[in-house]
Amino acid sequence: MPVVQAQETTNKLVYTFAIDEDIAPPASLRVEKAMEEAQSLKADIIIVHINTFGGTLDDADKIRTAFLQSSIPVYAYIDNNAASAGALISIACDSIYMHSGSSIGAATVVDMSGEVQPDKYQSYMRSLMRSTAESRGRRADIAQAMVDPDIYVAGICDSGKVLTFTTHEAIEYGYCEAEVSSIEDVLDHAGVARYTIREQRYSFIDKLIGFLVNPVVSGILIMLIIGGIYFELQQPGIGFPLILALCAAALYFAPLYLEGLADYWEILLFIVGIVLMILELFVFPGFGVSGVLGIICLVSGLIFSMVGNTGLDFSHVPTGLIANRTMIVLVAFVIALPLSIFLGKKLFESNMFGGLALNTVEDTQEGYTVAAEREQSLIGASGEASTILRPAGKVRIEEKTFDAVAQTGYIEKGSSVKVVDYVNGSLVVTED
Repeated sequence: MPVVQAQETTNKLVYTFAIDEDIAPPASLRVEKAMEEAQSLKADIIIVHINTFGGTLDDADKIRTAFLQSSIPVYAYIDNNAASAGALISIACDSIYMHSGSSIGAATVVDMSGEVQPDKYQSYMRSLMRSTAESRGRRADIAQAMVDPDIYVAGICDSGKVLTFTTHEAIEYGYCEAEVSSIEDVLDHAGVARYTIREQRYSFIDKLIGFLVNPVVSGILIMLIIGGIYFELQQPGIGFPLILALCAAALYFAPLYLEGLADYWEILLFIVGIVLMILELFVFPGFGVSGVLGIICLVSGLIFSMVGNTGLDFSHVPTGLIANRTMIVLVAFVIALPLSIFLGKKLFESNMFGGLALNTVEDTQEGYTVAAEREQSLIGASGEASTILRPAGKVRIEEKTFDAVAQTGYIEKGSSVKVVDYVNGSLVVTED
């Protein structure tokens, strides 16, 4: 049976907050705010109410480090689960208390589909678990066995399975101080008789920021940015696609800037990327240096804004975090561009969105005769692209300039073209 500490008579300020979600950027931001608030309040004890199945290793390591470096004692109250990354942050606490029926362990590193990652990832996790356990006076071999099924711990883990402790097993082997049913029980077992509990206050703005910095939401915002830019370039002018892209960019960068992740130069890098891409399309036609630099600047701005670098110094940023954020941006690009092209083709051909592509039929009965007859007569004629067609642009035929669209793909400026049709007030051309 655990020994209850002697009761203290001075009033203690106890600061509490919960980690009851996946370990991801919103969770690490919440912990950072909580630790800062506890320090500002001069709290005597911090109690973390934990119930999580784990999450990203990078965010778990941030939380672990915050707990290890805290000048205020941190107690973990595990209510149901502290699995994977949750086990790591629990072990980083000064004391661990568990509710009946709870468990701690199963910290093997897996990918998004649940597949076990190569040993280099397991080795890093083993070292984190080992060093964390040692720093808190807990058995390092048990912590490693929670990661690696090949680690043998006599009398505890010899079945080739990743180690997971129940509440009573954790108490027996020094990974839990006592079985409790509430935060008040935690304080009772810790010997704290007089106390004032202060819970973390999470405002609507904090919740909104936490939602927007979620990697999934960030990926969706990036898709909206890319899609909006694509549609605006297809139909130039201050329209809905541009407004959508600007709103998505604001929702993407604003919370990252407020949380200190995005710096002004990273936002400027993103803007420069867009400007370079526009120059490539309308000033220097063709896929050249300006376009490549634009894409690099745009992607770099999006990636750097999601990591906590200081200027160009990335030495303290985990390599895995940079790789994770790069993957988010690239996946969003890979999905957004083909989807935008597909939807663009469907929308411009659909009568439902005829206003986007001027699909109104100029019927001769309504008086549309002269212009239509002139353009119709040009079918079969050859000319030259006076601008780049992506797919819309202008062509010059018989010393006159006409609006035109490429039938497929895009046509470079100066290319010979042939008129194959006249639709929606524009000549339809192919490269001759």
